[in-house]
Amino acid sequence: MSVSDNEVTSGAQNPRKKRRRLSPEKKYQIFLETQSKDAPIGEILRREGLYSTDLARIRQQVKEGALDRLKQRPGSRKKTIALDQYLDLKKELEEKERVLAEMTVDLVILQKKTNGGSWER
Repeated sequence: MSVSDNEVTSGAQNPRKKRRRLSPEKKYQIFLETQSKDAPIGEILRREGLYSTDLARIRQQVKEGALDRLKQRPGSRKKTIALDQYLDLKKELEEKERVLAEMTVDLVILQKKTNGGSWER
């Protein structure tokens, strides 16, 4: 890591470290590297510019992610669609509900006419 990645100065008197954003893939790579029995954890943390608390947080995130994934039933993946597709489907559903309500009213009127006002057949 270069100094420009590691430090940001906001004025001459208040130097601050810039927080690095790690991708999920990078976090998982670090997690896997540190899981080995003989892994030099201190060296890995120094190389990545991390602290032991960062590693503890990564391990917790991996655990939570694994537990969330294991809670899901097989084949129960949530499907996502684009917003415009969702809005089109919502509009279509509302139109069908409106038509169904009109047809229900027509059916009730027809049943009253054919059965003399009785619902029984």
